[in-house]
Amino acid sequence: MDTKVLYVTAIAIAAVSGGYYYYSGKGNKLQTDASRNMTYSAENIHLTQTDEQGKLYIRAQVDRLEQDLQKNTSQLNNLNASVYQDGQVNATFFAKVANGYNDNEKVILKHQVEATKLMDTGKMVFHTDELTVFPETRELETDKQVIVESPQAEFVSQGLKANLNDGQYEFFNIRGKYEP
Repeated sequence: MDTKVLYVTAIAIAAVSGGYYYYSGKGNKLQTDASRNMTYSAENIHLTQTDEQGKLYIRAQVDRLEQDLQKNTSQLNNLNASVYQDGQVNATFFAKVANGYNDNEKVILKHQVEATKLMDTGKMVFHTDELTVFPETRELETDKQVIVESPQAEFVSQGLKANLNDGQYEFFNIRGKYEP
């Protein structure tokens, strides 16, 4: 009888301690998973992206990328990108820093930003310190000073809204010269 009680007591202690270790270990694992850093980085990136029809859409080079999957943001250093339309380069972008939000639906280019739109009559180049780009809709905007250089004009604008799809540009408080 004493042996039977001893076995039952040993099994009860083993079950309780096993359950404690099982659940306490799992709880710590969940804490570890929740606190794990979800930031990834890469260097010397070369990107080629196609559209839904398989045509070349973007080619880009980035010195460094940091992506935070929890916040759904990214930061790119020394972004140099070319956007294609019908197999031809349509626009280029350069920035020292680019911050992407919501899986790059909105990208803010900063520091020595240069955006170039290639046209039949030449190229239009925008120089600014900050430019917000919406890649899916191909729209640009800023409230910072923009220096615009084109074959017909050179001027300074205090802000810009542009649609690269239809070539509509809106400038604010323009100063400069125009040669038709």
